[in-house]
Amino acid sequence: MLFLKSTMTMKAPGIYEVDIAAKPPGKTFGVFLAIHPDQTPTELLAALEGMGFKNTKISPYTHKDRGKVVDLHYQKDGTDLFHGWKDAEREANLSQLTALFATVGVAIVPRVMELAEAYA
Repeated sequence: MLFLKSTMTMKAPGIYEVDIAAKPPGKTFGVFLAIHPDQTPTELLAALEGMGFKNTKISPYTHKDRGKVVDLHYQKDGTDLFHGWKDAEREANLSQLTALFATVGVAIVPRVMELAEAYA
């Protein structure tokens, strides 16, 4: 679940938060989204799936300020060991994600999770 301070503002229509994160050592990134269920960014999600990302988690909840939220997690298999991404795949996928989210005005900052967060 992404940490949301508030559901009063969105980064883009229907999108509260976007996190592009990888478990250590940081080779294969997942896409974590917090969206509004009644304003689902269907075109963006379809484009994400068109890039080969698969939805692996859907978790709806009501935020403490009573806003409705759905947490989504997408991941894409690579060709490296354990379906990880090779360096060229990582660069290509992150470039595609950057371009995709730029179309809705969201700048992404890929990050590597802390161990405690990654395996909680």
